[in-house]
Amino acid sequence: MTINSLNLTITERQKHPRIPWNGLIFLVSAVLLPLILDSGFINNLAYFLLWAFCAIGLAAMWGQAGILSFGQTAFFGLAGYTYGVLTLNFGDGVFSTWSGFVLALVMAGAVAAALGYMMFYGGVTGIFVGIVTLSFTLVLEMFMSQTAGPQWAIGSARLNGFNGMSGMPPLALPGGITLEDNAFYYLIVLLLTVVYFGMQRLLRSDTGLTLAAIRENPRRAEMLGIDIRRYQLLIFTIGGVLSGLSGVLYTLWGSYITPSSMGLSAAAMPVIWVATAGRKSLLSTVIITALLVWLSQWLAVYGSEYAMILLGVILLFVILIAPEGILAWLMHRIRRLFAASRHKRTSL
Repeated sequence: MTINSLNLTITERQKHPRIPWNGLIFLVSAVLLPLILDSGFINNLAYFLLWAFCAIGLAAMWGQAGILSFGQTAFFGLAGYTYGVLTLNFGDGVFSTWSGFVLALVMAGAVAAALGYMMFYGGVTGIFVGIVTLSFTLVLEMFMSQTAGPQWAIGSARLNGFNGMSGMPPLALPGGITLEDNAFYYLIVLLLTVVYFGMQRLLRSDTGLTLAAIRENPRRAEMLGIDIRRYQLLIFTIGGVLSGLSGVLYTLWGSYITPSSMGLSAAAMPVIWVATAGRKSLLSTVIITALLVWLSQWLAVYGSEYAMILLGVILLFVILIAPEGILAWLMHRIRRLFAASRHKRTSL
């Protein structure tokens, strides 16, 4: 494809943007659920959905730019601990909680940018990005697990080692209102809507097409004058911020954060979610992430020894049989069945 035809394609997309009906239907359904379901189910659903930000970030990095990272939970944990330290020191007021929320995202983005800069401008590519990010995650998890003594405190916030931090306040609004229960669920739905449509727009823009070109052939993209390191750093930083958003929301949901959220099994989870969703569709990523988190929680209660085995089987199935993702594979099979049934009726 020539540069002129590529520019024409971009112009046509901007003139005739596709209406994301599937995303709109999902949004409307999510908004209406609290009207028909009890608060306990909605609280659990909020937990399932809060992980979607982490998965969306990885889907954009891996599916669009070809960057496989095992560092999503590192930024997740950093943001959660940052929110805990700030709010435990400065209180549960409107300004302190929302400042802690924003600064936690800034922390996750800053660390992601620093790590990404060292990798991409240091010549780290391919599978070695996964190795570096996994090493970073495990080192951070090991360090936080060893902060159990009273000397490991930041102001009045003790890190508490393997037990983690607890007692963090929820987000506050003027008038003594706190974002809990259904209000917290609606906050997640609002943020998920903004992130979903924002990332869709980004990935369909010039930047998204450039990232796709870098994924397909980085050398050719560089020969065309594209600074591939700058684009890789950009999407890696965005992925870090989105993982940090999941971390803050997780901390708000349970009012705690522990080093185990950055462990080896935790670091592998986003990769499994995104691979199972097919890496390309953000909506599939959201749905599959929520389903697999629910499955993990169900197995933790009724069969914890089989949780990782089943997830491994699902990942193996996706790699060997449904590389485009389970939902896409199911839709393809259903269409084939309907087509075969229609052909059989017409032949009769």
